[in-house]
Amino acid sequence: MTDALQIFSEIKQKGELNVVLKQVPVPEPGPGEVVVRMQAAPINPSDMWPLFGPADLREAKINADRTQLTAPILQSWIGAMKSRWDQSLPVGNEGAGVVEKAGAGAEALLGKTVSVMSGACYAQYCCVPAHSCLPHQAGITAREAASAFVNPLTALGMVETMRLEGHTALVHTAAASNLGQMLNKICIADGVQLVNIVRSEAQVDILKRIGASIIVNSSAPTFKQDLYQAILDTGATLAFDATGGGELASDILTMMEAVLSKDIKGLNTYGSEPLKQVYLYGALDVSPTILKRAYGMSWAVGGWLLPRFMARIGRARAMELQTRVAKEIKTTFASHFSHEIGLKDMLNPSTIARYTAKKTGEKYLVNPELV
Repeated sequence: MTDALQIFSEIKQKGELNVVLKQVPVPEPGPGEVVVRMQAAPINPSDMWPLFGPADLREAKINADRTQLTAPILQSWIGAMKSRWDQSLPVGNEGAGVVEKAGAGAEALLGKTVSVMSGACYAQYCCVPAHSCLPHQAGITAREAASAFVNPLTALGMVETMRLEGHTALVHTAAASNLGQMLNKICIADGVQLVNIVRSEAQVDILKRIGASIIVNSSAPTFKQDLYQAILDTGATLAFDATGGGELASDILTMMEAVLSKDIKGLNTYGSEPLKQVYLYGALDVSPTILKRAYGMSWAVGGWLLPRFMARIGRARAMELQTRVAKEIKTTFASHFSHEIGLKDMLNPSTIARYTAKKTGEKYLVNPELV
């Protein structure tokens, strides 16, 4: 095969999104590189912005041969997209497949199933540095290995951040997600107390089935009282929020402060001394983050991003975390996919509406071999 298919995303200065399935040459590896025949790539929430940016997908159109999707860009966002204007960019954060070609020094990976995080995984072939691959044991399939980076390393990164920053327990929102279930398994294995915040009783049941013990339902009328009790029981002063918008981060900080200040006497003008930290790592709710400051002066809300965390801990520790993922890819870090689609299916407006809904229990896998 000399040509292969790959998806590219382009935002035009005139205010139009084009997502195109193109024929491209199969890459040739240079020294220290490998070419992977891609067999599986998940659609993660973090793939949505590279794919579609601020496009109005309700107005999306697809051409007759289903190889090009167009949609208008929201006018208020066109200027903010300047760095992407008129560039056809590859997409797909992570995936897995079999190494078919290897450059000098990388021959040991030939024929192996590997996971990659290249940012160009919605493709039939992907060329990457050999040192960036995560090789798997014999018998592990590409489907099993497809989600070996984003969710597993984010979950491990949360626990690692807790330890690095001197906290002893965690709060996690959208906790019944694929990532949230991984985090529960890690915390159970490592003896870390975890407060899970979910939105429904069905999600409570999901977490109970995997052994989670502290679960708070944000839709319950007693949510704030339940959250207070959970933080009192665990002493959690660090939270990771996948929603991003609304008042949830503020509610968490408020309950942390209420616990820490419950025995303080006197004026307590500036609140408790320990730092209360909420990291926003997702944007399931794209509305503004609302902070109702009732938690003293020792608090912080900031962003948390996996690549910057990995740079922070250094290559040696990062490799240790990746090795754990590979060893536990069928247990702790197992991913479950509800739908499998081809590259053309990714451009279908009705399919896009389903996978951008990001519903708990629904996770889409792209199989480039299906086209």
